[in-house]
Amino acid sequence: MTRFSRQDVLRILRIRAKQLRAWERAALISVASTYSFQDLVQLRKLRDLRATRLSSASIRAGIVAMQAASGMANPLLEAGLSRSGSRLICRHSGSVMDPVAGQFLLDFEKPQPILRVEAVQIGLVQRARQVSALFMEAVHFEESGKTNDALELYQEILGLDPRHAPSAINLGTIFYNLRQFSESEALYRQATEADPNYALAFFDLGNALDELQRLPEAIAAYQRAIQLTPSYADAHYNLALAFERTNDRRRALGHWMTYLRLDPIGPWANHARGQARKILDREKISIAWRNTAPARRQGTQPQNLLLLPSKSR
Repeated sequence: MTRFSRQDVLRILRIRAKQLRAWERAALISVASTYSFQDLVQLRKLRDLRATRLSSASIRAGIVAMQAASGMANPLLEAGLSRSGSRLICRHSGSVMDPVAGQFLLDFEKPQPILRVEAVQIGLVQRARQVSALFMEAVHFEESGKTNDALELYQEILGLDPRHAPSAINLGTIFYNLRQFSESEALYRQATEADPNYALAFFDLGNALDELQRLPEAIAAYQRAIQLTPSYADAHYNLALAFERTNDRRRALGHWMTYLRLDPIGPWANHARGQARKILDREKISIAWRNTAPARRQGTQPQNLLLLPSKSR
């Protein structure tokens, strides 16, 4: 069985090491150095639940209560989970349950509409499970170098769920690496429409637009990525480059400096520092360069480290 390292998990699911450690402390996932496909499915559900701002404590309380009420070994794998207020709601065997309160959430006075809603919910849960399994398989193909197989699976997933943003992003990146930038732009844009709060989608969209020589649109996409995630170092780097190309050096300087605060070590930092110094010399601005720097941001390093100065994820 294929196993994934912790760094693989952080990159595939686009979560931070701090978040993974928090789930381990809350006993939502076992501490491990490698993970199976089933582990990835559970972690993806946890990520999606946390995206609804449901606390780890509430998720844990709901899971424990569901195990006690239903005898499930692992509700993260066996039930559909969502949020209602501040609590975890479980969908299983045609019923909706608040496991902490021990109550079934059914309107007994209107059984027919409820049954129809439940049938839809079951169908949605089944489709979500199918999409999740296909996505993990596609990622595995991509990691194994079977790009064509991965491409076909991502297309199949988007046929089932056009709003599956991670598949749109990964498929867009395949086309981007094939230098089919119009196709990648369309897929990245599809991801931003499916999830308007997905900073990575806007960053990747900016890269595709940059390659298509649509610089004002690329700048807007990078700015949106930074608005969503101010500590997005790579977006600051690419935005600084874009502003330099529009001769807006002072705005470029601000993003070079921000990038250096976020990622002060390595070839990208050396290039950013050099560009900042050139602007400072040209604009006759002075600044004190400090030797100390904050800790490096969590997460994986950019994949394309050999092609300076442009940057992609």
